Amino acid sequence: MEFSEIKQKLSQLDVASLCDAAKRQNLTEDSFQVLDAGLRPVQTGLKLIGRAFTVRCYEDFLTVLHGLMEAQPDDVLVIDTQKSRRAVLGELFSTEAARRGLAGIVVDGACRDSAGIRKLAFPVYARFTNPMAGTTSRFFGVQEPVNCGGAVVRPGQIVFGDDDGLVVGETAVFAQLIPLAEAVQTTEDKLMTQMAAGVSLVYLTNAADHLAKVRAGEASQLKFVV
Repeated sequence: MEFSEIKQKLSQLDVASLCDAAKRQNLTEDSFQVLDAGLRPVQTGLKLIGRAFTVRCYEDFLTVLHGLMEAQPDDVLVIDTQKSRRAVLGELFSTEAARRGLAGIVVDGACRDSAGIRKLAFPVYARFTNPMAGTTSRFFGVQEPVNCGGAVVRPGQIVFGDDDGLVVGETAVFAQLIPLAEAVQTTEDKLMTQMAAGVSLVYLTNAADHLAKVRAGEASQLKFVV
């Protein structure tokens, strides 16, 4: 599956459905990684879908500027600040990233100008904000494995995010999970339709039978009945 098709399909899905699909496949954390919950979107209601362009820096944003100059359309700047406290990007870098057609920015560290970033409708995830910017005097590294959100992110991996959080994996893994995630979302849409009509969620699952079997020590799985 080509990236363009993956991007189109992911635009119709949510991260939670993809995680449900990954859980059903028993994927290892190495092949499909959920970044930790400390990375939050500056503006909610946006999806991030792109390929990782990795940046490593510390208390200095010169390497981030270099990454911004080198990244291509549909890339996501994934920035490992190595626990920096100072901001390594703000409204100007985010505006330039959007102008260049990048898919978004994920910084395991600080951004600033959050009010300005929210006006852009451009996906930026950060761990916190800090009005004090870093320096521009040191170059670190780009397009190498980096630590971001408790995961090792490699150049070219797909990054997918929404209000619930961020996931990262290889293209082949996403191609494997997308059909399963589509099925999950279709089932949930049917459930929501019936619940909107007044049907209890309890009656749309095998909850009573499943609970009885679990309490009796028998093997069972909770399932939807739609």
